[in-house]
Amino acid sequence: MNEEESPMTDRAAPRWATLRTVVATLAVVAVLVCGGLWFSEASERTSTVAKAPKTAAAQKAWASEEDSAEVTAAEPRQLPGVRECGFRTATVRPESIILNCSNAVMVASGIKWLSYDATGADGRGVVQVSGGANGAASASYPAKFRLYGAKNVDGVRAFTGLEVEYTGATRVGDQTEIFTIT
Repeated sequence: MNEEESPMTDRAAPRWATLRTVVATLAVVAVLVCGGLWFSEASERTSTVAKAPKTAAAQKAWASEEDSAEVTAAEPRQLPGVRECGFRTATVRPESIILNCSNAVMVASGIKWLSYDATGADGRGVVQVSGGANGAASASYPAKFRLYGAKNVDGVRAFTGLEVEYTGATRVGDQTEIFTIT
């Protein structure tokens, strides 16, 4: 019996193909389950980051102006809001905004609005950057925030852009970053 007629070589290929199919199917199911859990807990991540303690330097940078800040009076229903990652309802004067929707590792938090009207909003707070899965240390950077570009998005009036101007040390070296928030 030569190698081409061996019954062992005929069975090996289908067995490996079936194993690969099972492994690939399990991997796809795992990714779908993890993605569903991530989206279902988006609001929990936002509130967790917002409640997280800020560094003393970040708190000191904007705390002195917090008491003197006055929000412009306007009816909240008439004002544009901020839609978290484009899938939540618009929130007027949010205290936190997710800046990186792919993994929520970067969040504007502790926002105190100095002005907020139909054309734009200005506030102060901190940008919190978590260390992520690699175990790196988290950091907070004091910043000014400017919302702009109000328009109707999915039937809701919402701001579409956020400009972050760092008032101290920055995470990237640039003093200003622009984020699309819808």
